[in-house]
Amino acid sequence: MQQSPVPRTDTARRSLAPWILTAALLVILLGALLRRTRDDETVRPDATSAPLVKSTPSSNASHVRSSARLAGRRTNSEPAAPTAEQIVAGKVVQFARDHREIARALALHHKITMPDEVERFFDAAEAGNWDELQSRFKSLRERQNSKTHSNDIQKVWPALMETFGVAEIAHDWPAQKLLDYGQAVLGSLRPGMVYVGGTDPGRFIPTLLNDTSEGERHVVLTQNALADRSYLDYTGFRYGDRLATLSDEDSQRAFSDYLADAQKRLTHDQQFPNEAKQLRPGEDVRVIDNRVQVSGQVAVMAINEKLLQTLLRKNPEASFALEESLPLRSTFGDATALGPIMELRVRDEPNALTAERAAQSVDYWRNQAQRISGDPEAADSRNVRMAYAKMAAAQAGLLQERGFTAPAEEAFRLATQIAPESSDAVFRYVNVLVAQGRARDAIPTVEAAMRTGGEDQGKFAALLSELNRQAKQ
Repeated sequence: MQQSPVPRTDTARRSLAPWILTAALLVILLGALLRRTRDDETVRPDATSAPLVKSTPSSNASHVRSSARLAGRRTNSEPAAPTAEQIVAGKVVQFARDHREIARALALHHKITMPDEVERFFDAAEAGNWDELQSRFKSLRERQNSKTHSNDIQKVWPALMETFGVAEIAHDWPAQKLLDYGQAVLGSLRPGMVYVGGTDPGRFIPTLLNDTSEGERHVVLTQNALADRSYLDYTGFRYGDRLATLSDEDSQRAFSDYLADAQKRLTHDQQFPNEAKQLRPGEDVRVIDNRVQVSGQVAVMAINEKLLQTLLRKNPEASFALEESLPLRSTFGDATALGPIMELRVRDEPNALTAERAAQSVDYWRNQAQRISGDPEAADSRNVRMAYAKMAAAQAGLLQERGFTAPAEEAFRLATQIAPESSDAVFRYVNVLVAQGRARDAIPTVEAAMRTGGEDQGKFAALLSELNRQAKQ
C-alpha cells in the first residue's frame, strides 16, 4: 500500500443527501487538490533547457522600475538587489546541493553505493535544467516503483523526492508569491516548533525556505509519508538528535491496529447491511484468502493519523504546527488557529481556541482574500489561490468541529472567494449551508465555481442540479 498526498474534504455534520455525500463528495474529495503524495545564488541553466524558475512579467517590470528609481542614488560599487526569481533559483540550487550530500550520507549509512542515476538527477537540479530534472525523476520513480529495481534507490528516495518537490513548486509558482507563502507559514511558527506539512505547497515551500534559511531551522515533516518506512528512516536520520522519531515498531503497530479496526467495521457492515455503514467513503477493505487487505488514500491517511498521534505522544514537551492535507479529526480537540495553519495540542489558555480567536481567524482570511484579489500576480495564479483556499477551508473545518458555526461558515465563504473553483472549499461550504436547510443560498457558490471553467465542471453541474432540486421542495 503506497501513500498518496491527495487531500479530501470534510463532510458536514448533516448530509446534503445520500447521493451527494456518497457519490459526489467521494468522487470530488478523493481526487481534488494535490497530485502527489519538493545562498542567494542564481541558477544558470543550459541555453537549450527550460529554466527551473520562470520569470514573470509583473515581477520583472516591478524590478526594472525599482532599479530605475534607485539608479541615481546607487554608486558603481553597489550591486543591484537580487530579484525574487534569483533568490528562489539560488535557494533551489543550495537545497539540491545540500540534499545531494544528505543522499550520499544516507547511502553511507546504509552501506550502499550512491546510484549514478541519482547523481545525475542532482546534477540536473543544481544546473537548474527543469526538462532534464523532470525526465530523470520520472525514470527514477519508475525504477523505484518497479518490483525488480535495486533497493539502493529506495534508501535515498526521500532526499531525492524532496529535491524534486521543491524544484517543481519553484517551477510552477511565481517566485515572489512562493516567498510570501513560505513566510506566512514559517513566520507563524514559534521558536522550536515542529512543522508538519500536508499539501504539496504546504510541505515543499516551507521545506525549501527552512532548509536554506540563515536563521532557525525547524524540524519539518509531512503527515502524508508517515506510513512510508523509508521516510521514517529518513526523518530519524535527519532529526533523531532533535526529536523522538517514529520507529519500525511504531509503524507496524499502526498498521496492525488499523487493519484490526477496519476488519471489525467491515464485519459489521456485512452482518448488518441495514444499519449505518462504518467503513468510510473511499475506504477499500477486503478479505482475500482470510487476510484483510486495504487500499486507497483514506486507509493510508488513517494510518498516518495514528502515526502522527504516536509522534505527539513520544514528544510530550514539543510544540507542533500542522498544515492540513486530509482532516485529522483526532487532532481537533485541542488545536487552534496559528496564522494560516494550526497549532496542535495547545495547553496554555492564552493560545486556546476561543470565540475571540475564531473571530481573529476569520479576520486573517478576510485580509488574505482582499490581498490576493488586489494582487494581479497572485490572482492570476491558480496554484497560489488554491493553496490559500485550502488552508482557509482547513481552518474553517476546525472551527466547525469545535462548534464555532458562524465563523466557520464565513471562513468557508472566504475560501470559495479566494478560489471559486476549489472543489474542496465549495463542497464543504455547500454542506454547511445545506445542513442548515439553506440549499438555495448555496446555489450562487456552485454557479460561480462553474463559471471558472475548471476541471470539475461535471461534478459542479451534478451538485447544482441536486441543489436546485432541493431548493424547490
